[in-house]
Amino acid sequence: MTGTLAVEVDPSLDPLLPPRRRGRRVHVVADGSALVHVVESVGVPRTEVGALLVDGAPAAPGDRPRAGALVRVLPVARPQPAPTDPPRFLLDVHLGTLARRLRVLGVDAAWDRTLDDPGLVERAAAQDRVLLTRDRGLLRRRALPHGAYVRGQDPEEQVLDVVDRFGLVPRPWTRCTACGGPLAPVAKEEVAAELPEGTRRTYETFARCASCGRVYWHGAHGARLDAFVTRVLDRRA
Repeated sequence: MTGTLAVEVDPSLDPLLPPRRRGRRVHVVADGSALVHVVESVGVPRTEVGALLVDGAPAAPGDRPRAGALVRVLPVARPQPAPTDPPRFLLDVHLGTLARRLRVLGVDAAWDRTLDDPGLVERAAAQDRVLLTRDRGLLRRRALPHGAYVRGQDPEEQVLDVVDRFGLVPRPWTRCTACGGPLAPVAKEEVAAELPEGTRRTYETFARCASCGRVYWHGAHGARLDAFVTRVLDRRA
């Protein structure tokens, strides 16, 4: 017999829904679809789905709810496990600032402005990276094994969201902000020829990126980034 079922989405997932569906019970046709497809049809990508309840009882994503059922969708529990330890991320083209901020914290955050959506999905799958994006359509691609919707408009809010969601342990100043490669200490004598004259006179401690060769020192911009790192560590604590 044809009928409908009702879907209630946890308020924390409302930003993922079309405005007309936020904060209200949504009725959809009970056509025998799997529960995960029912939830995605409402607007919540599967990467953002945590526990599922049907008429108050735990349910699996592959279950097929019957007409008249009430489906409740809860968010992913935090901290969320990642496919690798420590987690590796890939960010879409719009999240370049977030990528650089995560690298300041020592997070493996790949970013490539040349990748289109299929390329992002392919690289994320091939390298066991969690794809970070604010594009809900991208998170619904079937070939994407691991993804996460980034909350917040401000890059620092976004950093805090990712750190909290995946329980990241920051290791500041261990990655290149340009390419994400690991930094290693290097003697001043080895990089002296690459330094501006004022830097040679003023600083003694340096690091070099093992991937791109860029040289780092704690320069005038360091105080601003130090403050950012301190805020993140304080919020995490």
